[in-house]
Amino acid sequence: MGHEGFAEVTRLAAAREELLSAVDPPETAESIAVADAEGATLADPVDAERDVPGFDRAAMDGYAVRATDTHDASGRSPVVLDAVGPNPTGDQNSWSSDDAVDGAVGDGQARYVHTGSPLPDGADAVVKVEETDARGDRIEVAVAVPPGENVAPAGEDVQSGARIFDAGRRLRPSDLGLLKAGGHRSVAVRPRPRVSVVPTGEELVDFDPGYGETTETNGLTVSRLVERWGGDATYRDIVGDDEAVLREAVSRDTDHDVVVTTGGSSVGERDLIADVVADLGDVLGHGVALKPGHPVGYGVVDGTPVLTLPGYPVSCLVTAVQLLRPVVARAGGFEPEPFPEFEATLDRKIASEVGVRSFVRVRKTGEGAVEPVRGGAGVLSSVAAADGWVVVPESLEGVAAGEPVAVQRWESFC
Repeated sequence: MGHEGFAEVTRLAAAREELLSAVDPPETAESIAVADAEGATLADPVDAERDVPGFDRAAMDGYAVRATDTHDASGRSPVVLDAVGPNPTGDQNSWSSDDAVDGAVGDGQARYVHTGSPLPDGADAVVKVEETDARGDRIEVAVAVPPGENVAPAGEDVQSGARIFDAGRRLRPSDLGLLKAGGHRSVAVRPRPRVSVVPTGEELVDFDPGYGETTETNGLTVSRLVERWGGDATYRDIVGDDEAVLREAVSRDTDHDVVVTTGGSSVGERDLIADVVADLGDVLGHGVALKPGHPVGYGVVDGTPVLTLPGYPVSCLVTAVQLLRPVVARAGGFEPEPFPEFEATLDRKIASEVGVRSFVRVRKTGEGAVEPVRGGAGVLSSVAAADGWVVVPESLEGVAAGEPVAVQRWESFC
């Protein structure tokens, strides 16, 4: 299947698998503090070293009691128990301060507890404070509670020795809290995959473009996406359209896990990167059946995967998400999570091409409705205006107005 100057293009799924076959999963690990492990990938399974919580504790503010003492309690006929321990009002004269039984609760007694406090010995339930009435050193209980009511037992969250996470989990902020609660100060993680991002093009400048010049944005965007996806990006200086300079730029960074170039990936006179990769190593594929982004290429140089992304900003973004993101995940030893989606109705039809997978930017137009965002592959503002994209599979010519669609939020923090 040819496409706009390419003798043959590869289906996206096949291209992804071919590229991933050139990526070596990580074999090394390093120990880092749990507090510094957000976004890192676990190298080994992790088990809890202690119960969480480590003791039976009150789940509500109220009174620790023996459940049998409340058996006959009701609003009309409350059970009266003796208050022991400190009075929560601070008036120690109205309550017994006798803690001679080491803070325990005996028959017919109630002891005030705060949420999270250890459950006193002898108690097996907590009556919520709003279901009681303190009268001097007596507590009227207006509800019967069963054993275990409003009590968080030891190990309710995690039991000692239980598996917390399997190897390959990319750690979230809440994961760090669970690891710390489970007794871990440090964890073994995979090194973040190192990704070299090389922007190319004679017309590119860092800032303040003159006539005929363009501000470099692809390298910046791709490098920041790499960081979000769990990699460590090296954002290189702009390289011009010169084969010798391009060869040097690619060869220099084959000590990284992945080399990515942006621009110069098509088949025009100034599109040199495919020839450079072929000279230095092997081109595995050049041209993929997706839109936008079909000029993307991929290969291997000195055992390092090289991904050549198109220069049009939207094409660059689409191909980075579809091909670079899974490569970063494979090199980092984890599986990328699916992007969040929301369902909507299409306000305006989407045209597509059979045999090509299309990624169509859409924006919300009202409650539960979206429409395609106008703008071609070179219009970067169309990405900022979009709320996500609709993926049109190769089997369809498009999607009619009024049809339900799944909108993929590809730029979410995943």
